[in-house]
Amino acid sequence: MNDKLDETYKIKLVLVSVAVLSFIIGTLLLKTCIKKPPAEPSYSKNVQTTEQKAESKKPDRPRIVLTSSLPGRWYPANSAILANQVKGFLDKAKINQDIDNVMALILPHAGYTYSGQTAANGVKNAQRKYRRIVIIGPTHYFSMPDTLSLPKATHYETPLGPIPLDLEFIDKLLEHSIFQNVPNAHTNEHSVQIELPLLQCSHKDFKIVPIVAGQCSLKTITKAGEILKGLLDKETLVIASSDFVHYGPNYGYVPFTQNVPENIKKLDLDAYKFIAALDYKGFLEYKRKTGTTICGYVPIAILLATLPPSAKSHLVAQTCSGEISGDFSNSVSYLSIAFSGDWPNQPEAKPDLKSNESRLSDEDKKQLLTMARRSLLHYLDKRQVLDTSEPNIDLSDAISENRAAFVTLKKNSQLRGCIGDLVPRQPLYKSVISNAVNAGFYDRRFLPLEKSEYDKITIEISALTPPVPVASPDEIRLGIDGVILRKQGRSAVFLPQVATEQGWNLEQTLTHLSLKAGLPSDAWKNNAYFLVFQAEVFGENER
Repeated sequence: MNDKLDETYKIKLVLVSVAVLSFIIGTLLLKTCIKKPPAEPSYSKNVQTTEQKAESKKPDRPRIVLTSSLPGRWYPANSAILANQVKGFLDKAKINQDIDNVMALILPHAGYTYSGQTAANGVKNAQRKYRRIVIIGPTHYFSMPDTLSLPKATHYETPLGPIPLDLEFIDKLLEHSIFQNVPNAHTNEHSVQIELPLLQCSHKDFKIVPIVAGQCSLKTITKAGEILKGLLDKETLVIASSDFVHYGPNYGYVPFTQNVPENIKKLDLDAYKFIAALDYKGFLEYKRKTGTTICGYVPIAILLATLPPSAKSHLVAQTCSGEISGDFSNSVSYLSIAFSGDWPNQPEAKPDLKSNESRLSDEDKKQLLTMARRSLLHYLDKRQVLDTSEPNIDLSDAISENRAAFVTLKKNSQLRGCIGDLVPRQPLYKSVISNAVNAGFYDRRFLPLEKSEYDKITIEISALTPPVPVASPDEIRLGIDGVILRKQGRSAVFLPQVATEQGWNLEQTLTHLSLKAGLPSDAWKNNAYFLVFQAEVFGENER
């Protein structure tokens, strides 16, 4: 009996020892992946770290941390276990001696169980020191036509710690209309977030530029490439995040039922031929013709449009979930592709938007007002929004580009409805058409428009610039700036013309704005957040 107890004691002792040793090893591995943060400054001595000194020059940039939504689902939530897993991927990955001076990567973005090793193979070959890493991933859950979203934050945090964003680079991108801050676009989107722990364990002291790309046209893809070309330098790594062919009924793509593994691989390699040739137009046409389900085709095309002709492509690794699970009835492909070379120093692309000067011609304004009126009449007759998929008139670039708009309806000089967008998610003419209907039939302050009122209605359109934050209400220019107030989860907006039409001063404007948000009248005075925008306002003559 005592012998059995001694044996049991020895087994327990061994198990405890193994657990302690595993904890120590995990902790050591974690330390290799996480940069130790600087010690808190001693305020009594007025000491500042280098990072704090840099931030102190930008007092209007409060620390905003986005926390990754993936831990526990796409990879382990425990920091030590995650570090151990990523370290294992990187240790197993091999460096291709033929690849040198990596400037860009295409990496998969599935859960680490499936694509982690393939992605690590790509990251392992990006050996040089990078000051900035730009990650472009597709949106899987959010509609953003011809828009690329950048988060309003200063850091991105994973279980391995926070990563600073390159705010200066992001500000330069936001000077262009196709780059916007779209609320919620980054909240649950995994395509960018999944790459972060791999980078934290393989590189040190870098900043990131996380971009979520919407459903972009060839024109927007080309434009994004031109803008990025003017900003990238030799210390920048660009990553396009994408899985490749999604095969099977779960993905609505079953172009063949025989020799499935071989045919999937052929589809992937045929797509890669266009990638290797840096032919983004050919790549997009290949996707259109075959219908192949490459979810990150927009980020890949933007990367190809950005790369210089001298860049060389290398297929680093290739696999698919069918190989891992042994089940090809539904399978997703994963490729890691490296591009070697240097980003050429080029002049920055000039901003194309955000000027207070008018960009809409008289003909543009006339067209938009006509569209708004046709939209109202069409809805009155058929209770359907006017089809805008193929307009039968020529559209100028100014009304075809993404831009938010408000449509205001008046009757006998009195407000009869006003609804619009603040974030540019669709072409300006589409925003006008949809918001004419919204203002006429879905403004909860008014009953839906009746046909008998149609000839008595006057239409006014406000074409907006993207909203930008201001440090204090003192920076608001009445009659020029529209104002958005946000506080305690509530918000309200006034168009630039509201204060002038009502004869309000700044304090009166912000008091009414607070009340509109459902807040106390003086809520704007403390801890409120303000954004401003400008508008081109035009309308019909009073009826």
